[in-house]
Amino acid sequence: MSEAVQTSSQFTPRVFSGIQPSGGLTLGNYLGAMKRFVDMQNVGNFETIYCMVDLHAITVWQDPEKLRHATRELCAGFIAAGIDPEQSILFNQSRVPEHAQLAWIFNCVARMGWMQRMTQWKDKAGKNQQNASLGLFAYPALMAADILIYHATHVPVGDDQKQHLELTRDVAIKFNHDYGVDFFPITEPVIEGAATRVMSFRDGSKKMSKSDPSDASRINMTDDADTIAKKIRKAKTDPEALPSEVDGLEGRPEARNLVNIYAALADMNVDAVLRDVGGKQFSEFKPMLSELAVEKLAPISTEMARLTADSAEIDKILDRGAERAREVAAPVLKKTYEIVGMVGA
Repeated sequence: MSEAVQTSSQFTPRVFSGIQPSGGLTLGNYLGAMKRFVDMQNVGNFETIYCMVDLHAITVWQDPEKLRHATRELCAGFIAAGIDPEQSILFNQSRVPEHAQLAWIFNCVARMGWMQRMTQWKDKAGKNQQNASLGLFAYPALMAADILIYHATHVPVGDDQKQHLELTRDVAIKFNHDYGVDFFPITEPVIEGAATRVMSFRDGSKKMSKSDPSDASRINMTDDADTIAKKIRKAKTDPEALPSEVDGLEGRPEARNLVNIYAALADMNVDAVLRDVGGKQFSEFKPMLSELAVEKLAPISTEMARLTADSAEIDKILDRGAERAREVAAPVLKKTYEIVGMVGA
């Protein structure tokens, strides 16, 4: 493995992001994450590293067989969406032990108060905090390690992940300060796009989620063309025509959601969409959205199914991805150990 590590403030422009393999990819995962990952891969200015964060998944209990299937399905989703495993590094987190090893260092850098303030800890543990796993409490330190083991300079994140990236930045700053080094980059968030937060088709105030009991609330990335069209046709709307300007979407969460989805799928901004569709009723707009969604999503669904059926090929891709990831991660961990004072590092 390469021993070359940059220790100056001039870091290689590098993107890292990951998705939990918890099963059931939705349109929200695609527009909020995967499509943006593909865009950053194709910009050409960045090295891109994408990960199935299976260690994060087990902070709550997972059925082992379902976890294996979900990890392979997620890998298939990445590739079907446009991630090239030759151009980007694509792997599952547990295959690269440097993530967990750096996480322990960061457990010793991060403060209890930082973890206790995390909104997702409060939401997920709720009033049952004493029975929640230590992993669920400490996983922001692992998330920081996921990012910083690659000296990632940029992370595409949704609004609900901004706090975790802020903690990553805090960890990097404190480590650098405590040891008098300029070793870890202060990673920048990349928050952009018309649909970084896709909402439910049943309730525009709630995030689209695979855990919603109503399958009609979401588009699954495994849905076929007919199912996609049917769900959009039945999506909740209001009786008013679409506005010609963004201000006209105020107080209309369902209308905003569908317009945002159209804009993201069409690679347009919301203003441009409303210039085209302003004044139209939803009876006119929904068929336009359905046609666009089927055009963009049905090929992904078909390719996902083909790839998922060949688990040996998926495993081969993940094997190679893990090898490539370790070539970057191992020297970063070695240098971290040297900085901390580990003998023989």
